[in-house]
Amino acid sequence: MQKMNKHSCPINILVVDDEKSIRRLLEKELASARRCITTAGNGREALIAIRKNVFDVIVLDISLPDANGIELMSRFHEEILGVQIILITGYGDVDDAVEAMKTGACDYITKPFDLGRLEQVIEKAYQIGSLHKKKFLKQQGLHKKKIFPDQIVGHSAAMEEVRFLIGKVAPTSVPVLVTGESGTGKNVVARQLHGLSLRGEYPLITKNCATLQEELIRSELFGYCKGAFTGAEDSRDGLLDLADKGTLFLDEIGELSVGVQASLLRVMENQTFRPVGDKHERKVDIRFVFATNRDLKEEVAKGRFSEALFHRLNVFAIKILPLRKRKEEIPVLMEYFLGQISTGSPPCMVSKNAMKRLMAYDWPGNVRELYNVMERGVILADNNIITERCLPLELLETTEGTEDKNSTLFPTLEELDKNYIMKVLDHVDGNRSKAAEILGISRKTLYRKLLNSEE
Repeated sequence: MQKMNKHSCPINILVVDDEKSIRRLLEKELASARRCITTAGNGREALIAIRKNVFDVIVLDISLPDANGIELMSRFHEEILGVQIILITGYGDVDDAVEAMKTGACDYITKPFDLGRLEQVIEKAYQIGSLHKKKFLKQQGLHKKKIFPDQIVGHSAAMEEVRFLIGKVAPTSVPVLVTGESGTGKNVVARQLHGLSLRGEYPLITKNCATLQEELIRSELFGYCKGAFTGAEDSRDGLLDLADKGTLFLDEIGELSVGVQASLLRVMENQTFRPVGDKHERKVDIRFVFATNRDLKEEVAKGRFSEALFHRLNVFAIKILPLRKRKEEIPVLMEYFLGQISTGSPPCMVSKNAMKRLMAYDWPGNVRELYNVMERGVILADNNIITERCLPLELLETTEGTEDKNSTLFPTLEELDKNYIMKVLDHVDGNRSKAAEILGISRKTLYRKLLNSEE
């Protein structure tokens, strides 16, 4: 039971005691314009309560019928940042309470209560908790800015703008909409936003809305209670529960049905939701990041996307250009991917003619397609060099017009040189030292010739 609206009270307090008379007494005597009181009769009710509200102070009986108060204390600390816990104890349990203060309890009081002292202890606990939260969040913000690695690859003007926008919006709780074609790296932007935020220690929950089955969308997002529908044999947390205190990244947000869009809008506005089959609402603290490859303004005009939700999630937009409009980044991205994919040392390299093919291609699949091409190239590479033969057919077909039509009839001296070198390498099973000895050149010269020529 909750005495008054928590939003009107600076201090939100949970009282956990199995004696109904004590709960009523504390609820009546402690409630004020400054304090909001919620009560629970056992450990189970307490755990349900902390999933619905964020409490500043918990007054907790050390002996409950279904739980050990000291064990519950550690659970509360895990669930609520900076919560202060005051233990209720009888004289026989004072030693346990004192010991518990070494592991996180703020203070303890004994039965029967001195209400005046309890009010003082609660006020002190609240002040301590507020200082701890401010200190933690400040340290967390500075810590993240210093050491969180930059996951954005590329230094074109477009990507520097993306970096700038991420740096500005990450420390806030403002919802962010990331737009761009499929494969441009919207998920990387979401990870960077979360990592640089004050929530970086908490979960980043990612879901592609296109993979959500229409009939299961609500249960996946909001969770459900046991018996809510056929097959719901146990209660299950949804994505909103899992993302509490952290970030929820919903990719391809344009795929959500209009009905679910309305429910999501209510969550964003109130930070509360109701699991399927539950009569009670739960409170969450979530930072939302969305992504789409659609033009949501056009979707709104066609009636396929909620105008109210669009305005709510479009507070701060970050647009990622397609790879064909920032081709100067292809070499940098390629080097980065080869460093990740290559199993040998040094990583694979790309021949000049293969690079020409890569730069001439329009990359409809964007950065994701480039990664896949590099992965294929590493598998097919000869002597650690990715040549034209290692590239997919579509890259060769779409760029073949740039080649000299007579090149196959009249190979260059460089091509003849390369073909001879490859025959020697085949003869010695790829042993570069033996090949260099046969050719009468150094290994360094052999490697340079291989790198600068084409297959």
